[in-house]
Amino acid sequence: MVGIVEVSPRDGLQNERALLETGAKIELIERAVSAGARRIEAVSFVHPKLVPAMADAEAVMEGLHRADGVSYIGLVLNRRGYDRAVQAGVDEVNVVVPASDGFAEANQNSTTEALTEVAEEVLAEAAGRDLFASLTIATSFGCPFDGEVDPDRVVEVARRGAAAGAKEIAIADTIGVGVPTQVRTLLDGVRSVAPDALMRAHFHNTRNTGFANAVVALEWGVDWLDSSAGGIGGCPFAPAATGNIATEDLVYLLDRMGHPTGLDLDALLPIAGFLSDQLGYTVPALLPRAGTFPS
Repeated sequence: MVGIVEVSPRDGLQNERALLETGAKIELIERAVSAGARRIEAVSFVHPKLVPAMADAEAVMEGLHRADGVSYIGLVLNRRGYDRAVQAGVDEVNVVVPASDGFAEANQNSTTEALTEVAEEVLAEAAGRDLFASLTIATSFGCPFDGEVDPDRVVEVARRGAAAGAKEIAIADTIGVGVPTQVRTLLDGVRSVAPDALMRAHFHNTRNTGFANAVVALEWGVDWLDSSAGGIGGCPFAPAATGNIATEDLVYLLDRMGHPTGLDLDALLPIAGFLSDQLGYTVPALLPRAGTFPS
């Protein structure tokens, strides 16, 4: 069974104009849990001036009613963020390194090499603490500043991350430019240098290729797919980046293909309405509009 990591509370909300109250974020997370989500990227520990939507990360974690069997993930970019995440009591950390220097510069005023070194330190620290840690390689499929990204850059970051202690490697199509052939190439490359790591994929549907990419990743044998309730999301540092693949639409697709996810569509569908009310517009997910089939 392929697993789904629900990322709407973090990647979904971070690029929205409307800033949700802490209580609304907690409700979103708890609605996802009630629908069957068992891994949730709940918060990120980043500079509040750069990503105001995530300024209340500690308050969100403190206010959650932690459910048994659910892993609450905190995204971190550096040692400062990691220390905050540990203090807040996350179950996992997700460390992000861009594969392109242009994105590293725009996002963190740094380089891929420097951020890989930071990630190695954080991943080793997490391994020493026995805290599950993922490495997400952003702009794996293309960069809004540098253009095409050499797959060898992605594979090298993965190799170093796995050697430092990452238990999971995620390839991320941050700006939604990827196509299925790239999915296979990148997953094969990462597997060759990180044979023991879990494999995860993160797709945006900016150019309507996200679900095709998810199917190819599934057929390849990926362990986890990221998705966002309502199809919301994007990156504040990536021009024209739009939403993640929608959790509702992905679950419908996988269910119809005979791949159970453990998520309940009847419980998922109302989340889109909740998000639409909170954000002030109709969210992009299509299944809440069209309905399931058979009805």
